[in-house]
Amino acid sequence: MSRLNPAALPVADAARVLTRLGGKPVTEAMLHADIDAGAPTNADGSINLVHYAAWLVKEMSAGGD
Repeated sequence: MSRLNPAALPVADAARVLTRLGGKPVTEAMLHADIDAGAPTNADGSINLVHYAAWLVKEMSAGGD
């Protein structure tokens, strides 16, 4: 099994990693909803966890869900 790259995780892998790290379920559908709302992705559609976390903080400070 190859190592996961936190700078380029497929959505399914990102959901699994975030669920393990956060202790609450994170689904692919939740991530796709965030992407539709403007969460950043790489050109190939993968997620950079640092960029995603920064986007979440910005959204929370702006009063978004």
